[in-house]
Amino acid sequence: MRDLKRLPESGMLRDMKRQSISQLGEGTQIDEVYQLIDKQLRPNRQGSLYLQVRLSDRTGWVTGMLWNANEHQYQSLPVSGYVHVVGASQIYNGMVQLIIKSMETVDPKQLDLRDFAIEAKTDVVKLKQDLHALLGSIRDPAIKALADAFLADEALIKRLLLAPAGIKNHHAYHGGLIEHVVNLMKVCQAVAPFYPTVDADLLLMGAFLHDLGKVDELTYEGELGYSDAGQLLGHVLMILETLTHKIREAERRLGQPLPQETVLRIKHMIASHHGEYEFGSPRLPMTPEAMALHLLDNLDAKLHNFKQLVEEDLNRQSTWTTYQPSLNRKIFKGGLTS
Repeated sequence: MRDLKRLPESGMLRDMKRQSISQLGEGTQIDEVYQLIDKQLRPNRQGSLYLQVRLSDRTGWVTGMLWNANEHQYQSLPVSGYVHVVGASQIYNGMVQLIIKSMETVDPKQLDLRDFAIEAKTDVVKLKQDLHALLGSIRDPAIKALADAFLADEALIKRLLLAPAGIKNHHAYHGGLIEHVVNLMKVCQAVAPFYPTVDADLLLMGAFLHDLGKVDELTYEGELGYSDAGQLLGHVLMILETLTHKIREAERRLGQPLPQETVLRIKHMIASHHGEYEFGSPRLPMTPEAMALHLLDNLDAKLHNFKQLVEEDLNRQSTWTTYQPSLNRKIFKGGLTS
C-alpha cells in the first residue's frame, strides 16, 4: 500500500507518493487514484467490447484501455469522478497509455482534490497586466473603444485568466489561453512595423479576439473538456456572437457607430484565422491582417507544441523525441555527443 497521510482539518487522504501521470513511462506498474474525465465502451475488430477512458491528475492526462469489458463495468463507473486504477503503462505511437486490469470508483471525500487540479504553468497576473498594456497601445478610437468594452467585462476576463487554449495540443492548462493570446499579441506588435499594408491596431485586436470564444467553448473548472455549446457551435461562432454585443457597448462609449469596414475586417480575421477550410476555417484569409494573424497564430501554437513535446518526451537519453503521429515526424532535441 502507498503511504497516505490524513489531513486533520478535513479528514481527506493525502497521497505522499503519487504516481503522477507526467512520470509514467514504459512498463510502469500502476496502483493509483486518478480523475476519470471520459469513458467510452467500444467494439474491437472481432466484436468484443473494451473500455477506453481518459484519466487525469494535476500533471496531465492519459488514455487507458480495459480489455474484455462489458456494459455492467461501463455503467458502474461515473461519467466524471475518481477511480482507483490497477494496471501498467506502455508507450504506443510515441504516447503513454495505460493497460488497465481493474478500475473502481473512489469517494472524492477521501481524497485531497489538490492532487487533481491542473497545474497553472504561467503567471496570469503578469499576463493580465500585459494584456491591458497591449490593448492600451491601440490608437484607433473605434478599435480602442471596442477593446475597452471587452476589458470592462470582469466576468469574461476572469474566465480568460483561467481557461486553457485547448485540451490536448497546445497551452492545454489553466491560464494557457491568456498566455497564447498575449504572446501572439506581442509577436503581432513586433512584426507589424515591417509590413506597411498591415493595420497594426486591427491586427492587435484580431489577436486578442481570435480565440476568446474558448472561454465558453471549453470547460475547465475541473477537468478540461468541451461544453455542449462548444461542441455544437465552436469558439469562432461563439466569439462572433459576443462581439456583436460588445460592438453596441463600444458605440455607446464612443457616442457614434463604429466604422462598418472596421467591424467587417475584425469579424473576418476571427472567421478566417484557422487559414484553411480543411482546418475548420469558415473563410480563407482575404486581408493582410487576416493572413498575418493566421500565420502568426499558427507559429505560436506550433512552436509551443514543439517545446512541450521536447520537454515531455520519454526518451530522456536520446537527442530525438519519439515519433509524433500528429506531426508525422520526430523532433530533434539537440545535445549531440559526437
